Amino acid sequence: MHKTFLSACLAGTILAGLAAGAAAQQLVTTDRVGSPDAPNVLTMRANPNQSPNNPSPEQKAAFEKVWQAFAEAHPDWQIQFEFFGQDIGSEHARLLEQARAGRAPDCVTVDSFQLALFIKNGALKPLDDFFSQEEIDDLFPFIRDGITGSDGHIYAWWWGTDLRVLYRNTEIVADAPETWEELQNAALEAAESGVEGVLFNGGRWEGTTFDWLANFWAQGGQLVDEDGKPIFGEGENREKMLRAIDYFKGLVDSGAAPQRVATIKDYNDFNAAAIAGSAAMFFGGHWQYFQLQEAMPEEAFAKWDVSELPGPTADERATGTGGWTIAAFSDDAEKIEMCANVMREVYMGPANEVIGDLPTRESLFASLPKFQDPYFDKLKDYLVNGRARPGVPIYPEISNQIQIMMGEVLSGTKEPEAALDGAWNRVMDAYAKM
Repeated sequence: MHKTFLSACLAGTILAGLAAGAAAQQLVTTDRVGSPDAPNVLTMRANPNQSPNNPSPEQKAAFEKVWQAFAEAHPDWQIQFEFFGQDIGSEHARLLEQARAGRAPDCVTVDSFQLALFIKNGALKPLDDFFSQEEIDDLFPFIRDGITGSDGHIYAWWWGTDLRVLYRNTEIVADAPETWEELQNAALEAAESGVEGVLFNGGRWEGTTFDWLANFWAQGGQLVDEDGKPIFGEGENREKMLRAIDYFKGLVDSGAAPQRVATIKDYNDFNAAAIAGSAAMFFGGHWQYFQLQEAMPEEAFAKWDVSELPGPTADERATGTGGWTIAAFSDDAEKIEMCANVMREVYMGPANEVIGDLPTRESLFASLPKFQDPYFDKLKDYLVNGRARPGVPIYPEISNQIQIMMGEVLSGTKEPEAALDGAWNRVMDAYAKM
């Protein structure tokens, strides 16, 4: 009887444990975090990759642990998710209209380059009370500027970013070029040895605009003024724009870059060239480092290194940066605080570990285990010169016209001045209709 009693107790304990485990799992589903019976509800719209609905099995499992801990820490709350579709620009335009009508979700992941538009329209609530000055000062300069309104308040938490770097085969280009001239000379020398000197995006897509803009920004160029009006085709900005166009045109005209760059619109093309050993250098995203590491034999990958994008001079540098923010749209003080808790407990650090987006606070590079590879020490230094796209309504048309302009120049169908003037006129026509 003693054995029977022990067996019954053991079975009961196991069943209780299984039931508890099942109940715990129910705190995180693809569209809800927290108990469905929790009395307080926070509605949240998110990029699926940054939610419990992440399509990667590995990242989904890691995110479930993070959200599980959050749900257990806030048992009186449930988060109900809805998700952005693939057309982020249209999704954000719809979100702005909902915010104006008072129908936006309580808490939203907002693309960083759209953030300024929401701040300017008064759609977001200040978050100063939820972050210390030390945490704010720890942000990279472009991040801190990006979340701060003209009134000095912070209106979102920009938690993850990326950047563009120069990749080079060190057997072909031993030293990192620091200036445009040094890069062209190194690429020409490489091309003379039978490989493509340098590759970059030049086809009709956003990557062409964003990657190339670093050369305009490195000179201090501005696309729009503080009111969102285009100014890139006037005065000093026009001269800086032409200088940056001439740089890329010179790479193609000299043979430092192949003519085919005018049709490249996929970062995977650069990976393929590196793996095949057919290119000496390329301008790419920081994330490609790990793609190459996984795809190449160890001895082949060891030949590749990254460095900061060259500038017109060694002291003039910039790199394009993107990433995502979290912002509070609700007027309810408790919901604003809960949205801030999501920012702090889920996204400021844990989500960087899960997804691999770069931290926006310098100190997190030292404290987060995922970012201990020496590679990230370089990226942390480069992020100091990060620049984000302006979050203004006219930016998509500016980008579209820059893509057309670069295609005309790189293919040789128009000279830089004529191509720039055409882009400028079309942008201003579109701006006048807004």
